[in-house]
Amino acid sequence: MREAGPPLEAVPTATYRLQFREGMDFDKAAGLAPYLKRLGISHLYASPIFTAVPGSTHGYDVADFAELDPALGGAEGFARLADALKANGLKLLLDIVPNHMGASTANPYWADVLEWGEESQYAGYFDIDWSAAKLLIPALGAPYGKVLEDGEFGLRFDKDEGRFRFTYYDIALPLAPNTYGRILGEIDEPDFQELSLTFATGSADGAGLLQERLATLAEDPEALAKIERAVGEIAADREALHDLHEAQNWRLAHWRMARETLTYRRFFEITDLVGVQVDRPSVFEATHALVKELAERGDVAGLRIDHIDGLADPKAYLAQLAEIENAPYVVVEKILGPDERLPETWRTAGTTGYEFAHALTALQVDTEGLSRLDAAWREETGETRPFSEIVRETKRRILTYNLAGELAYLVERAREIGENDPLTRDYGPDSLRRALIEIATSFPVYRSYVDLSGASEQDRKLLRKAGEEAKLSPFVEDPGVVDFLVGLLLLENLSDHETIASALYLARRFQQTTGPMMAKALEDTVFYRFNRLIALNEVGGEPEPGPQASFHPAMQERLETQPQALSTTATHDTKRGEDARARISTISEMAEEWADAVKRWNAILLPLVAEIDDGPAPEPNVVWLFHQALLGGWPLELQPDDHDGMRDLVERLEAFMLKAVREAKERTSWTAANTAYEEKLSNFVRSALSNDFAAYRQDFLKVSAPLFAAGAVNSLVQTVIKLTAPGVPDVYQGTELWDLSFVDPDNRRPVEFDRRRALLDEFGLDEFGLDEFGEMSFPDALSRWREAVPKAWLVQRLLRLRGEHRGLFLEGSYEPLAVEGPMAAQITAYARRVEGETLVVIVPRLPLSLLERDDGLTLRADAFADTFVSLPGGAARFADLLGGGDIAGDRIAASELFRRAPLALLFGSVS
Repeated sequence: MREAGPPLEAVPTATYRLQFREGMDFDKAAGLAPYLKRLGISHLYASPIFTAVPGSTHGYDVADFAELDPALGGAEGFARLADALKANGLKLLLDIVPNHMGASTANPYWADVLEWGEESQYAGYFDIDWSAAKLLIPALGAPYGKVLEDGEFGLRFDKDEGRFRFTYYDIALPLAPNTYGRILGEIDEPDFQELSLTFATGSADGAGLLQERLATLAEDPEALAKIERAVGEIAADREALHDLHEAQNWRLAHWRMARETLTYRRFFEITDLVGVQVDRPSVFEATHALVKELAERGDVAGLRIDHIDGLADPKAYLAQLAEIENAPYVVVEKILGPDERLPETWRTAGTTGYEFAHALTALQVDTEGLSRLDAAWREETGETRPFSEIVRETKRRILTYNLAGELAYLVERAREIGENDPLTRDYGPDSLRRALIEIATSFPVYRSYVDLSGASEQDRKLLRKAGEEAKLSPFVEDPGVVDFLVGLLLLENLSDHETIASALYLARRFQQTTGPMMAKALEDTVFYRFNRLIALNEVGGEPEPGPQASFHPAMQERLETQPQALSTTATHDTKRGEDARARISTISEMAEEWADAVKRWNAILLPLVAEIDDGPAPEPNVVWLFHQALLGGWPLELQPDDHDGMRDLVERLEAFMLKAVREAKERTSWTAANTAYEEKLSNFVRSALSNDFAAYRQDFLKVSAPLFAAGAVNSLVQTVIKLTAPGVPDVYQGTELWDLSFVDPDNRRPVEFDRRRALLDEFGLDEFGLDEFGEMSFPDALSRWREAVPKAWLVQRLLRLRGEHRGLFLEGSYEPLAVEGPMAAQITAYARRVEGETLVVIVPRLPLSLLERDDGLTLRADAFADTFVSLPGGAARFADLLGGGDIAGDRIAASELFRRAPLALLFGSVS
């Protein structure tokens, strides 16, 4: 159990994630409030809403944490949203970004730092290495000298602000006011000469008044003309322009320099996002003032913390956050590794639920089929390395290349500490670098959490194990260097406070580096290379699902450690839609048939594979990915003769495949595009689904038909478990219906809410009750499974059930139920119980072989012959919430349970 969870009344019944921007603003969200209330949602879960960099599509590049984004409707629009939510009895869970901000001049704090450097009042807001000569801005499309020579730099005077800016296309960086004299001094008039000298000798305190004075002077057309003439003369003089550039607090550089010489902490490898030092009390207060205000007004009831692993001290941050009394429900975006637990000392309700999504997907994968699929994939692609080796090699590449600047910074800090001790002063930078690489790449989870109080037992075990593995590496010659570094990272055996402080800083930066290393290596690289079964290649997931028996222990641990955490199956970050993932999992149930089909399909499509200088385009591994992605993304209602529908699918699939190969970084990448390869891949995708290759499409749909149906059953099972297992269910926008989206930005497409509202009308909500759910029964809904009606039915009914029985779902036990018989392994059954109430959930596993037909979701009558489920005691009778009627007794035949529906929900109460 968490050390300090929120009060029960603050815990949501269910959340509904809404992505603002891209057409969604405060007023449109306000219009959804009645729909969300009818659906059974308690909290609208909003993506970041503070002012972002202009043109932002997601809001995680915050430009001003003290302002609600005018692009969304500003403060007035938000007030209308808050009123609409309150009028419908809803609350707001807000996604905030404490780790980073947009490194843009649209960010007034960052702009001030560019203008004044370390003298800026905001210099301490950002994680900047002020020991560096300049603040590096790696934004040039070519080396600096080439850009200067080609005349691509310029100068601009903003007369309304009285400011000069150094320009490069759309980039306009503020000049340091003490360098204005280099421009104004060119104007041979007393007013300008005196102002030039005043700027040169001024400071940040008085610069604003001087700029106002300059702006006033520029109101005179003659004076403005003289200023602009001076600007033009310097801009035309390459040497003068260069000298002016060199006098600034910043330095423009080729974008490729970012990976090795960046002078500020960034988010992952994105130079447009600068790390914020939110661990400083003054910075915390400034960056959270508006959050506090919204909470005090009752407009915000909970917080989702983005990228908690980026913070220097997550535990201390969450303790500060807990002081915001009116927003006690806090969840953190945190990926848990295998056997890793969220630190119990964190003041949070739990994670955003990636580990929950993985447990569900793992439950739906046939492990024996996966082994056969593995053999077929390796035969087709020639891959021989184990997954762990691929990950380790990729982590090494990410750390030494993409994050080379971060690695160099760690090496230098470790060298400085080592020099102060005669026993370690001879550890040179190369030895330290090699050892740090091996420790980091051996580290099995995203990061450790060593802080002022030292290391936890979990962190000690992880770091020491990583150290022992590092010593075995052929790249490490002196194991003493590893011991030295592990000691520093654990803050062990340190002699004085100064060394402890230096080691803590090193440990924090190491911890802030291993997270991006793991994320970029695993999520954003290997998961696009290891294409055996892509349903398992998910954020927070693992390609090895583990045994079926691990599901119940995972849920029991969830109840014990984070019962109020979010339970998600789709987010804006997941690699594919929740129902696409559930559908692709069914491949494991027919591995040999799928492998044979892939051979046939590849033979048909062979004319589309081109030979280019670096090999076939696309290569077998990418084609293997293509077939799975197409399976997951094919809309159930789409017919091959639907030209508009096919064009839409092809465009979306082509965009996904291009992103996938760029992320994989094998033949092309975002930073080194292989145009010839990408063109051949695009042609492959478009042509494969054209009428010229109708034979492929016809055979593909024939093979996929049973997988479509089995995938739909998986989706319904996934939905039921999410809405009934321990945790708070989170519904990602639009996923009340089938979610067959590809990775972002495809999963942020506009949602057809009118269609969803119409379905609720069909369900007859005014008649809702436990015994009489309304006009449409679940068997009726099942007949319209291609329209996703049964999924929407389950979402609405179970959300309302949760709302009426909060104690059962938030405090109830989780009890695995015994299943006996030849098909026991293909049933998952559990009960949720609280005093006086019991809910029983019984669902099938691996449904492909259980279905009666390919075009329906009815299970065969003999599918579960001689298989029985034991029901919990305490209730005289159970109401069958899906099939209708009552069930009595303590043991029931599975075939009877699944007679009218492919899953069962039983509710019983003790009077």
